[in-house]
Amino acid sequence: MANKMVKNAAGREVVTEINGQKAVPYQGVGKYKPEGRKYAPWISSCADYPDNGDKRVSNIREALVKAGIKDGMTISTHHHFRNGDLLANMLFDAVHELGIKDIRWFPSASFPCHEHLIQYLDDGTIHHIEGSMNGPLGRYVSEGKMKGIAVLRSHGGRYQAVQDGEVEIDIAVIGAPMADPFGNANGLEGDSACGLLGFALADSQYANRVIVVTDNMVPFPCIPWQIQGNYVDFTVEVPRLGLPEEIVSGTTKITKSPDRLLLAELTAKFCDAAGILKDGFSFQSGAGGTSLAVGEFFRTLMKEKGIKARFARGGSNKYLVSMLEEGLVDYILDGQTFDLDGVRSMRENPRHVWTSPFTSYNYHGKGNFAPLVDVAILGATEVDINFNANVVTHSDGYLLHGIGGWQNCLFSKTVILPLPLVRDRVPVIIDRVTTLCGPGELIDVIVTERGIAINPLRKDLMDAVRNSDLPVKTIQELKEEAERLCGRPEKLYNDGKVIAAIKWVDGTVIDVVRKVKV
Repeated sequence: MANKMVKNAAGREVVTEINGQKAVPYQGVGKYKPEGRKYAPWISSCADYPDNGDKRVSNIREALVKAGIKDGMTISTHHHFRNGDLLANMLFDAVHELGIKDIRWFPSASFPCHEHLIQYLDDGTIHHIEGSMNGPLGRYVSEGKMKGIAVLRSHGGRYQAVQDGEVEIDIAVIGAPMADPFGNANGLEGDSACGLLGFALADSQYANRVIVVTDNMVPFPCIPWQIQGNYVDFTVEVPRLGLPEEIVSGTTKITKSPDRLLLAELTAKFCDAAGILKDGFSFQSGAGGTSLAVGEFFRTLMKEKGIKARFARGGSNKYLVSMLEEGLVDYILDGQTFDLDGVRSMRENPRHVWTSPFTSYNYHGKGNFAPLVDVAILGATEVDINFNANVVTHSDGYLLHGIGGWQNCLFSKTVILPLPLVRDRVPVIIDRVTTLCGPGELIDVIVTERGIAINPLRKDLMDAVRNSDLPVKTIQELKEEAERLCGRPEKLYNDGKVIAAIKWVDGTVIDVVRKVKV
């Protein structure tokens, strides 16, 4: 029977049920109010755990059996090892060997290295994925091959879903670059060092059973602990958790493209002209080449003006760390560590602060850090003339990116998207985005190499840069210029079948993704 579809507050046709679970359509920014209490796992007893604190078992398979694995359960993993992750593949090898079927896999994100798991989607070991995906898994899902509907959430949305009981994790498997037999763990030391383990925090606190897997077991106590052993049921030691050269991100290099450098320079100049760059301001930018270049232009302007930032939200990398160490930034509030300089700084510098999706992004809390950021520099695959943006699909409809913290960052005081006007001979500014991930009312400025468009809702920004030499245009003018360069994009035709749902930060469904025609 076909899933019932309704039109949500953004005008998108969305499902009201996802994999047998009721779904609430998007109601608008700040309109949906949660009810009830936070979810809680079963109470445990110390009598069920070893008095000597040694929770080690011989391998992942034994840990799964002891954790009571059954068909249809939800198993979670985290993505701090990025494209160097070996654990998720080992985990599902063990699940498959046990003959378990119909698992809901709940990763904080997946990467091309997880192509290995397609065989387990094919044979029914994994029923469906609820987590951001890119690469081969995204292509597999887009072509309608997965049995269930995928669900994509932001980092904060994932924490919200676990906290609210929308997703009940039966078994959480947490990879830790350093851990002790009791289960205390961190990501700061060892061959698989990745910095932070914040994306696994909700998993550790709310899952019914928690398994910590490490390739660097140390005597109790593992200090500092980012994951507390009091939440952990079993610990496992394996020879290798990840590939170090793929754990540290290959994206942490400043772009050398003249067009991208121009985007970064225009973004920094806009922030200066708009009065954002002032003593004590705060900022967040990603780890992509253009975003890194924006940071370097910020550095130059900050030195010229004799100012410093109170804090920077990370993803940390060597460039942000150098600003901290130069005294240009008071604190890094780090959510994810992208290179070894970031790992070192987090380990050594008390002003390089661990954060988590709870503190940074969780929308069902008593506030979070996102609205305290003065300016967030983000990316997108598409933007439309109403400033709505897409980050998960390309213009061909393929699901090839994750949401990450992108949606959560839209609540910053000023949100800027530096984008090429044309990407791969396809306009980036179009009439209507293929997939709606963020509503235009939260997106303030689009910076392209051929002009800057300011959201008409932000009259303050328009007034601030009115007398500058910046190339300010309307978004309609930028769209028309893109079409003069490469023509109007062809209309996307899809199969009609819903293969994924996009959740907004409050757990409502803001859009769906449909099967591509192949």
